[in-house]
Amino acid sequence: MDDAELKLRTELVDVMQEMDRQGLNHGTAGNASVRCGDGLLITPSGIPPQKLSPETIVLISLDGHYEGKIKPSSEWQMHTGLMKRPDVNAIVHCHSRFATTLACAQKSIPPLHYMTAVSGDGEIRLAPYASFGSAELASHIIETLDGRFACLMANHGQIAVASNLSMALMIANEIEVQASYYYGTLAIGGPQLLSDTEISEVLQRFMSYGQQKS
Repeated sequence: MDDAELKLRTELVDVMQEMDRQGLNHGTAGNASVRCGDGLLITPSGIPPQKLSPETIVLISLDGHYEGKIKPSSEWQMHTGLMKRPDVNAIVHCHSRFATTLACAQKSIPPLHYMTAVSGDGEIRLAPYASFGSAELASHIIETLDGRFACLMANHGQIAVASNLSMALMIANEIEVQASYYYGTLAIGGPQLLSDTEISEVLQRFMSYGQQKS
């Protein structure tokens, strides 16, 4: 294991523990991965965040091959499939409270706030239900994302993808915030939605937002 791989393993442990601290996850729910060479590093199956270490992270190929006694997350097919997208280097999946509540009601999140566009679209879409860890679920997630950065997973949770782990975690956090807004507005008659034109303007402005490299 070289220094670069150790750094990525440590970042995965940190992300899982941070999701636990922030209340985005609980118990052994959720998982995360990051691209490493021709494959990816992924969190293990059934080990709670506080017991994770760099050594418990699993190196797995895009076709699902791994070595050692520690099994990768049951959702490895979802992760390996999404990593075939060239713009995806990191994936965070969690069972955050409001996003999962809406997912269990099988509700997508409409464009009620400009930050729904962090998903890459005005609507934060809902992927159809399939059993956890199944190839069918992986296929649903890949199809629903289709170039986007986040979606809800029916009766399950949410997933976010990005160019790095910190960005993936940031997106997952924002999806949870947007889910809380939508949940709240449903209690007072429902939201007033932004138009397609307004969301298109937001997506355009996002391209030059922040400290861009010259």
